[in-house]
Amino acid sequence: MEFSYVNPTQIHFGQGKIASVTDAIPSTSKVLVIYGGGSIKKNGVYQQVQNALSQHTWIEFSGVEPNPTMENLDKAVALVKAEKVDFILAVGGGSVIDGAKYVAAAACYDGAGWDILLGKHTVTKAIAIGAVLTLPATGSESNSGSVITRAATQDKLPFSSPAVQPKFAVLDADAMKTLPERQLINGLVDAWVHTCEQYLTMPTGAMVQDGYAEALLKNLLTLAKQYDQHTTLQWRENLMWTANQALNGLIGAGVPQDWATHMIGHEMTALYGVDHARSLAIVQPSLLRNQLTVKKAKLEQLGHNVFALAAGDDLAERTIVAIEAFYHSLNVATQLTEHGDDKASAIDKIIAQLEAHKMTALGEHQAITLTQSREILQLAIK
Repeated sequence: MEFSYVNPTQIHFGQGKIASVTDAIPSTSKVLVIYGGGSIKKNGVYQQVQNALSQHTWIEFSGVEPNPTMENLDKAVALVKAEKVDFILAVGGGSVIDGAKYVAAAACYDGAGWDILLGKHTVTKAIAIGAVLTLPATGSESNSGSVITRAATQDKLPFSSPAVQPKFAVLDADAMKTLPERQLINGLVDAWVHTCEQYLTMPTGAMVQDGYAEALLKNLLTLAKQYDQHTTLQWRENLMWTANQALNGLIGAGVPQDWATHMIGHEMTALYGVDHARSLAIVQPSLLRNQLTVKKAKLEQLGHNVFALAAGDDLAERTIVAIEAFYHSLNVATQLTEHGDDKASAIDKIIAQLEAHKMTALGEHQAITLTQSREILQLAIK
């Protein structure tokens, strides 16, 4: 267990905390407010941001889509450069915040922004970022990761750099009041898989990371069981904080991590437009069955400590069934149907994209080759 850990993002958590943006951004900064489809104008968040920035010079860029595209974000990059913006405020969910990270990095680079995703340019400098979170799911508000899509080629790739870690994040659960139920459920699923990617690997004896991961998973199970309370402040705040903690770096510090479910899921989203969280629910159970031998001990630990399942030779298998039942209780599918009837063609397309993106050795042991990915997809696609 060896690691260096710091999370420099200051969290402002609670009702009315959007007002803290006033002091969180230097008054001398020129600010770009970046957001999505305009729901923030209907739920009062935009007005609160406007009030908080009343003493600042600011402009805005709207229309960041779910699974944000390079093509759209490059317009924001051009705006940042032309207007000499020196602070970006992302107001939205993970897609908006991920998009802001790309804009912040690409605006400090003279080449093509996609070079960042291809690894041709290492990000060491970026415009400062703050975030007002409206959709809890990805944890992007207090980590250094981002995932961007190139629409023209259906590529969806991640990048990470400490330079794009938000300086602060506002987590006011009132911003969730008008979210569609589908997005709330996606938040539950996304946070679940984020936790699993750092936990469902192999035993390491890292008691804090394991115990904390199990606490987060228990939270998510409870929130799913209490889904009928999703309009209450307590339910929303607990989801918001749990999703943040699932991917702020702490539970993954010094332990093996997997992320194969994400890499395969990204291709499903890019090719078939599946919601990110739902692509994870489709891939994960099939991946766990494929990797049962190497993940058996941790699956048993999960089954015992989180689902309270009885001991037995088939505990690992029953744990996978319990994970599927968790998804199904939220009406989330665990097999891909968006591909139509041509299963063989869908598998070939996803494998071709994994190969093109050099995702040929995935998982905590780098042992999920294209052969294993194909086997996983055989199980995951209806």
